[in-house]
Amino acid sequence: MIRVAVIGAGAWGLNHVRVLASEPGCQLVSVADPDPEVVGRVRAIAPEARVYAAADAVISDPSIDAIVISSPSASHAALAAAVLAAGKHVLVEKPLAINRADAVALVEASRIHKRIGMVGHQMIFHPAVVRLRELLRSGALGQLHYLHSTRVNLGRIRSDENALWSLGPHDLSMIDFLIEATPQNVSARGQSVLQPGVEDVVFVTLRYASGEIAHIHLSWLNPRKERRLTMVCSQKMVEFDDVATDKLRIYDKGYDRPPVFSDYAQYLTLRDGNVHIPQLPMHEPLRLQLQHFLGCVRDGRTPLTDLASGLRVVTVLEAAQRSLAMDGVPVALSPEENP
Repeated sequence: MIRVAVIGAGAWGLNHVRVLASEPGCQLVSVADPDPEVVGRVRAIAPEARVYAAADAVISDPSIDAIVISSPSASHAALAAAVLAAGKHVLVEKPLAINRADAVALVEASRIHKRIGMVGHQMIFHPAVVRLRELLRSGALGQLHYLHSTRVNLGRIRSDENALWSLGPHDLSMIDFLIEATPQNVSARGQSVLQPGVEDVVFVTLRYASGEIAHIHLSWLNPRKERRLTMVCSQKMVEFDDVATDKLRIYDKGYDRPPVFSDYAQYLTLRDGNVHIPQLPMHEPLRLQLQHFLGCVRDGRTPLTDLASGLRVVTVLEAAQRSLAMDGVPVALSPEENP
């Protein structure tokens, strides 16, 4: 039985508490959060868990094997470093850190202390995203040309981070998982509408050495909620819509180049075929993520979303932030920045 604790039981951290309290593979021992109102909410879900105001009480507890960190982003790196130094395994919510230097230090700390380190990129565990990677790897879709991702809604507005850092890790982790390469350069433009200096709408473009391009639209200032990822490939096109009932649609659409043609009008032939909606097992991605973490702790396996994957996402986020400050000037990622 793996004894687990959670640091941070706010809006999202409380979901970790809920899943861990009901997961048979572990025992939720304690929760740490400075907000006194959290105590009642935690006890309603996990009555046997001890609740502390300070994270130190959890980190120093020798009976705890692993800790999940779901505190504000700015505290992730320091807390994760302390957990690893205490000899405990750690799952850190996204983003891993708010700068690349801290992310690099955490990857090294995990290696030195020989403890499992994992990042909460839960979209990687979404059954639809898993199927997307299987389709790409199988060659059924053909060559990937470009990818477009939209993550927008009206709220929740943040003042401690912009839309890039708040929403971007979800899409960047999916793109990293699907393309399996680090972009050559990153460009980003945005606008601060509601709060000066805090971009609430951001457009990010990633260019890859192999020719693919990825574009991301992020905003908490939009009339409706959208969570959509579109992949355009040489053979088929795919749309993952996390808001819709049918999460995944595969379109047999595109242009064919015949081997022989007599005039230019015949060079490209439009193909408008059927739409396939595959059946997917609809398991909660957060539960799948936590089960994976517990399994890695139990078996000593490297997580699918290890700290190196978190470092790759932070590397792109930091480059995009630099481009954002220069109003869209592309920022190249040097070879040594490609983890």
